Amino acid sequence: MKIGILIFDEMTQLDATGPFEAFARIPGATVLLVAKHRRPVVAQFGLTVIPNTDLRYCPKLDILCVAGGSGVNDLLLDDEVLEFVRRQAKTAKYTTSVCTGSLVLGAAGLLRGKRAACHWASLPMLAAFGAKPSAKRIEHDGKLITAGGVTSGIDFGLWIAAKLAGRTAARRIQLMIQYDPKPPFRAGTPRQAGARLTRAHVRKNEEFQAARAALVARAAARLP
Repeated sequence: MKIGILIFDEMTQLDATGPFEAFARIPGATVLLVAKHRRPVVAQFGLTVIPNTDLRYCPKLDILCVAGGSGVNDLLLDDEVLEFVRRQAKTAKYTTSVCTGSLVLGAAGLLRGKRAACHWASLPMLAAFGAKPSAKRIEHDGKLITAGGVTSGIDFGLWIAAKLAGRTAARRIQLMIQYDPKPPFRAGTPRQAGARLTRAHVRKNEEFQAARAALVARAAARLP
């Protein structure tokens, strides 16, 4: 069982490392960190990750997972990356994403008519690719599995583990990593955080989100 996680500069590292922690503990699974080049990938805030294969030499994957983060913007019009995603999706058992990685799946033309999740701030942008935006933490539609923002990648990793190795194995992984979240605040969604905090976040990121929306529109316009 080969599982590949597509990583890139300015990714949100937990989008990759969260599911990696679960994937790597699945019996018989090999997890590959796939990047456009073999050089180290520098995530948001500076964490450096070393890929172990690149787009050219990556074998056929049983599961492809695309991470998210601000670096997604650079992938939306990257033909080499998008062709890799399309090629792997043809034969993979599941094509998946965490957070805004679903925008890359959309730019690759994989989401038309499909339900898909994303980080709440970019969720409406999925509609440009013909997707049906879903606020679920994990959305499953056929061969596509998409997870919401950042921390949902851990839930998603365990969900995949149950699909591949059974519920008992997934529960054992959850126990081993002691995944028993009890956050100190109820602020993990706009509904929980409230309108004031949500508006402040939106205003702070307004320029970036406008630039992303423009790239999404360009990427969507290129699809047949």
